[in-house]
Amino acid sequence: MPAEPRLGDGARLALTTLTILPLRVGRIDRATAGTAMTLAPAVGVLLGLPLAGVLLLLEAGTAPLVAAGVTVAVAALLTRGLHLDGLADTVDALGSYRRGPAALEIMKKPDVGPFGVVALVLVLLVQAATLAELAGRSRPAVFAAVLTATAAGRLGVTLACRRGVPAARPEGLGALVAGSVGPVALAVATAVVVLLSVAAVPHRPWQGPLVVLAALAVAAGLLRHVVRRLGGITGDVLGATVELVTTLVYLGLVLSA
Repeated sequence: MPAEPRLGDGARLALTTLTILPLRVGRIDRATAGTAMTLAPAVGVLLGLPLAGVLLLLEAGTAPLVAAGVTVAVAALLTRGLHLDGLADTVDALGSYRRGPAALEIMKKPDVGPFGVVALVLVLLVQAATLAELAGRSRPAVFAAVLTATAAGRLGVTLACRRGVPAARPEGLGALVAGSVGPVALAVATAVVVLLSVAAVPHRPWQGPLVVLAALAVAAGLLRHVVRRLGGITGDVLGATVELVTTLVYLGLVLSA
């Protein structure tokens, strides 16, 4: 398949998978999936732009925590809440202490268990609290911090789809994208997000890169555990990775600010 059509199809697949945009994708195959998952951090940057704008616009006329809460709600809206749903399902499955097919069955259930509820509450609270803290910074710093967190969260998807990480099921999103990202593509995507993060804490240019790499390390640990317990990744696991990395980066960016 020519490189240009593959890039276009991959970009559309990334946008329709990771955002609310219902775009039509031409050819969907492993190559297209790999391109889409490599471009996931770029989708994070696109999501971060309106989120930072909402945060700054509302912060100018209301309390920072209110502005932050609305920003978190807009983030859920722009992603159809899929990442949050994936987080709840993944935590419920892991919290059940079951393995393999039994754990995967829990992920398929439409209801949310106590572990999932706690995970959702904690993630949303931390994101809102950290965004409220970020709102007091300069406009360029706010944009850099929000873009770093949203891009890093989607870089977690790129990491989860690297070669060597299997799918838990033979069907579904996980089966399509698992192992589709090569080491060079992952390294380039990581370098771009790390470079972006330098401006996230202007007076400490090292903090952003350190936070991004630390969050990715935690995500890698989670993925190893998921593979042991579930047998591989699923679409829900990808959503959980997005929320975990995004939240950790927001938290890391406000520490000792």
